[in-house]
Amino acid sequence: MTGMTSTARPLLNRRLAEFGTTIFAEMSALAVRTGSINLGQGFPDTDGPEEVREAAVRALREGRGNQYPPGSGVPELRTAIAGHQLRFHGLSFDPDTEVLVTAGATEAIAAAMLALLEPGDEVVAFEPYYDSYAASIALAGGTRVPVTLRPHEGGFHLDLDELRAAVTDRTRLLLVNTPHNPTGAVLTREELAAIAALAVERDLLVVTDEVYEHLVFDGAEHLPLAAFPGMRERTVTIGSAGKTFSFTGWKVGWVTATPELVGAVRAVKQFLTYVSSGPFQYAVAEALALPDAYFETFRRDMQTKRDILATGLTEAGFEVYDTAGTYFITTDIRPLGETDGFAFCRSLPERAGVVAIPNAVFYDHRDAGAPFVRFAFCKRVEVLKEAAKRLRQLS
Repeated sequence: MTGMTSTARPLLNRRLAEFGTTIFAEMSALAVRTGSINLGQGFPDTDGPEEVREAAVRALREGRGNQYPPGSGVPELRTAIAGHQLRFHGLSFDPDTEVLVTAGATEAIAAAMLALLEPGDEVVAFEPYYDSYAASIALAGGTRVPVTLRPHEGGFHLDLDELRAAVTDRTRLLLVNTPHNPTGAVLTREELAAIAALAVERDLLVVTDEVYEHLVFDGAEHLPLAAFPGMRERTVTIGSAGKTFSFTGWKVGWVTATPELVGAVRAVKQFLTYVSSGPFQYAVAEALALPDAYFETFRRDMQTKRDILATGLTEAGFEVYDTAGTYFITTDIRPLGETDGFAFCRSLPERAGVVAIPNAVFYDHRDAGAPFVRFAFCKRVEVLKEAAKRLRQLS
């Protein structure tokens, strides 16, 4: 019969059947349909530095990157990434063998999981976690083992005893995210040292997502896990230009690691996108060389935006958790008499003209995330003030 398959077998790979359409697509569509302010998906509503945009235009006009760039990334960008890691973190990487350019951090995560996992390998990750983590582990045939960050003393924190107990003989790697999306937590030196010691003791690989490395607030410090003793040879560090320079649509990310680890990730990446973002790679190379004043101003401006939204949410009646980094504030809706984050977020556009994301989508233990809701503050100040005004109607 035309248009019908010849078998009753589901069309979608069973490993991905549990995921469906992402919550970001659903809530962004809801924002458009209702004309609401979209504080759900984490993308800025302004473009990044003019000189970086002009660098992309210049590359296009000069014919640089309009055809396939090298599989590992253009040399200028690989050199700039290595320079960035040395400049900000004191980590030395060979741009020819220890740097790989990817189609954003999302591809880097997927390629790392596909490269480093065999079916049945366990991956310990901190929940709530970005939804692509779970999907990438599933695609690789791995088993995710969540360790839950729990609210305590105003913020979300890691239980190191729970982490140690989660590691078994089947554990292959730890998947770490700091600064942490969606909770806004930044792992401390003591926590990272404990993670590093555990990885060395149990001979584990570590994939660490550090895309918010330049967005840490209130004196918090971002410390790359690869800099801890014994970690340089076992850590795949993932970075991205999208979050630091407000060009999320360019999809320029990267991996830094040993030649062996980079080679493994590259072996998979070549069969995903092969290459991407040719002209934008040249522009990001220039962006990474911007003076320190850019990075400090960017951080300070984002902290101001965080404070505007946090104040508005508090005045609206939410419990607002400390945000030490990232684009996001996590709130508790129980003071508003609510307990179901999904129902709350789906009704919020009609009630207040604002869109947010229910944190439960980032949990395997959905009940643990049920009362938490995430708001993004990477928007213009006037937009955040208007959102705060609308949200005060809830109180």
